[in-house]
Amino acid sequence: MAIERRGERIDLVIGGGGFAGLALAIALRQALGDPFKVLVADPAFAKNADQGRASAIAAAARRLFETIGIWCEVEGEAQPILDMVVTDSKLADVMRPTYLTFAGEIASDSRPKHGDASVTHEPFAHMIENHHVIDALIRRAKACGVELSAESVTGFEINGERADVALSGGGTRSARLLVAADGARSRIREAADIESFGWEYGQSGIVTTVAHEREHHGRAEEHFLPAGPFAILPLKGKRSSIVWTEKASEAARIVALPDAQFHDELEQRFGLKLGEIEAVGPRKAFPLGLSVARTFIAERVALVGDAAHVIHPIAGQGLNLGLRDVAALAEAVADAARLGCDIGGPEVLKRYERWRRFDTMMMGVTTDGLNRLFSNRSDALRIVRDVGLGLVERMPRMKEFFIREAAGITGEVPKLLRGEAL
Repeated sequence: MAIERRGERIDLVIGGGGFAGLALAIALRQALGDPFKVLVADPAFAKNADQGRASAIAAAARRLFETIGIWCEVEGEAQPILDMVVTDSKLADVMRPTYLTFAGEIASDSRPKHGDASVTHEPFAHMIENHHVIDALIRRAKACGVELSAESVTGFEINGERADVALSGGGTRSARLLVAADGARSRIREAADIESFGWEYGQSGIVTTVAHEREHHGRAEEHFLPAGPFAILPLKGKRSSIVWTEKASEAARIVALPDAQFHDELEQRFGLKLGEIEAVGPRKAFPLGLSVARTFIAERVALVGDAAHVIHPIAGQGLNLGLRDVAALAEAVADAARLGCDIGGPEVLKRYERWRRFDTMMMGVTTDGLNRLFSNRSDALRIVRDVGLGLVERMPRMKEFFIREAAGITGEVPKLLRGEAL
């Protein structure tokens, strides 16, 4: 598209002001200081943050938030997951036998200091409502000098060593690098002619917040039911967030039910182990599928978060996968800037893609396989998966590997995910 080149020259434009876009902006401003100019554009800045959703923040993502200075603001609202149980049953079953349990803590990978050989532990994840984190990220971004604009990126044109970025308000900005953090239906990805591959599952995820009579004691539960997983994730106080997978048509029916009938459907799956329950948050249904961009980069463009990949929430890794993108891209850009290199040049972008591509594909394949294995009514498959869960339960080292993988601390971990400044 033709764009009149009259915009102010800056270093980085980020389309999308969610977790990934704001965290990337803050990390790079902190690392490179005032000379490094960053704009984050998102129409959502003119709206109130989403009050209805919560997320699992894995240990590596929490370290990133600590390093960029926002975890201290939200820690009081975060509920550590202290243990987790996995069950497999049919909806009408009276008993839900537990096949797999996980301790909620992992051994810290930090080195002992001053001869102290004691091993420290940390929760592998925390649950927190999204609006607390977004509000803290916005405050921190403003304090760091990040420019925030309640506009969207509508297109761009590459002109040599700059990307001329068009904004919905009619203005343009000329940047060395444009980052797409604008979600699964990314307009930037589309403008860059980057295709995605994947498929819809014919499922929707119902999310809401449930208040209950008894304490949850930090326990997360994943009930595998024929329609898909029903996850109960502990929040602060006597509340839990649920992620409830159903066929898309059934999810639409359930969400539209009157409160009393919705309560009956919820109670049938949630149970009464925590006493009387009540849905206290808005209930919404989101279509589920797998989508991965064929490349995470184009000329002067990088994709992060849902703009690059969307996976099934069965393992609670979607948000954390996006923050791994942020940590890798921030490190690649900061290293290039300090060497006087072009931050939007092909070598920088290729380094980022090499870092993130394999991990993303493996997580996509894993979550896709788990969903297909557990979201069905086959008795034969049920026997196979229950035997498999029972074997893992008896293999402590295998369980430790899975929990460390979920915490995001395996493989080549970027500095921010290790809790180190760039």
